[in-house]
Amino acid sequence: MSRQRTDHAASTETVAEALPPAAAASEPQPVQESDPTPRALEPDQLRQAFAEFSATSARLAQTYLDLQAQVARLSAELAAANGELARRERLSALGEMAAKLAHQLRTPLAAALLYVGHLARPSLDEGDRLRFATKAMDRLQYLERLIADMLAFVRGAQGVRCRFPVGGLLTDLLQLFEAQAAALGVAVELVDEAGDLQITADRQAIAGALTSLLENALQASRPGGCVRLAARADAGPFVMFSVEDEGEGIAEAERARVFDPFYTTRAEGSGLGLAIVKQTADAHGGWVELVSNPGEGTRFSLYIPKQPGVVK
Repeated sequence: MSRQRTDHAASTETVAEALPPAAAASEPQPVQESDPTPRALEPDQLRQAFAEFSATSARLAQTYLDLQAQVARLSAELAAANGELARRERLSALGEMAAKLAHQLRTPLAAALLYVGHLARPSLDEGDRLRFATKAMDRLQYLERLIADMLAFVRGAQGVRCRFPVGGLLTDLLQLFEAQAAALGVAVELVDEAGDLQITADRQAIAGALTSLLENALQASRPGGCVRLAARADAGPFVMFSVEDEGEGIAEAERARVFDPFYTTRAEGSGLGLAIVKQTADAHGGWVELVSNPGEGTRFSLYIPKQPGVVK
C-alpha cells in the first residue's frame, strides 16, 4: 500500500518537472501593450511629403483652370450657335410674315386703286362715279381694319385693366352686332349666366376678342341660323365667355392651325382674329377652347380670370 503511494508521488513530480514554468503556475501573465506614441517623421520625410502635396495641389489647380477654359469655350460656342439659330428663325419668321402681309395688303389696295382710277374718267356719269367711290371706300376701310388687326397682334395685350361688369360688356356687344346679324338673316341670342359678376381685366382687349369670335360666327352662319353669346361665372376662379354658331363647323385638319397668325380659309380674312383671341387669353392667364363638329357648328370658349394673378 505504501509502495503504491510512493509511485504516485513520483509520477506527479515527473509531470510537474516536464511542464514549463508558465504552465506549471496557474497565475495569468500580463499582456504586452503597444506604444501609442506616433513615430515622428524625419526631416527628409517631411520635405518629401510637402513637396508631393504641393505638386498635387498645383496639378489640381491647373486641371481646374483647364476645365474652366473648356467650359467657357463651349459656352461661347453654344451661345454663338444659339444666337445664329435664333437670328435665322427670326429672319425666317419675318420673311414669312412679310410675304403674308404683302399678300393681305396687295389685293384690297389694287382694287381701291382701280376704283379710284375710274373716278378720274371725265366721261363717267354721276351714278357710276358714286358706285366706284363707294367700292373704293369699302376697300380702304378693309385695309384700315387689316392694319389695325396687325398692329394689335404685334403690340400684344398692353391695355389698362379695370373693373367692369360682365353683363354690361355682353349688352354692348349684342347692340353692336344686331344690325349686321339682321342683314344676314341670323339671330343673335344672349345667354348671361354671370349675374352681377364684375371682373378686373383689359375690357377693350376682351371686347376685341369677342368681336372677332362674333364676326367669324356670323360669317359661318346660314340665313335662319342662330349665334349665341354667353357668359358663365361657375368656372371656379374664371369667367367663361363663349360664342357658338350653327354653321358648317371646322374640319379636324384645320383645328390645329386656326390660332396661327395669318392662317385663314376666307378670301378676305386677315388670319389674325383668332391669333389675337388666343393672345388676349394668354395675356390674362386664361385659355381658349374650341369644340367643332362638321355640319353641327362651332363653339369657342374664352376663359378669363375674375381677378388678376389667378393660376390656371
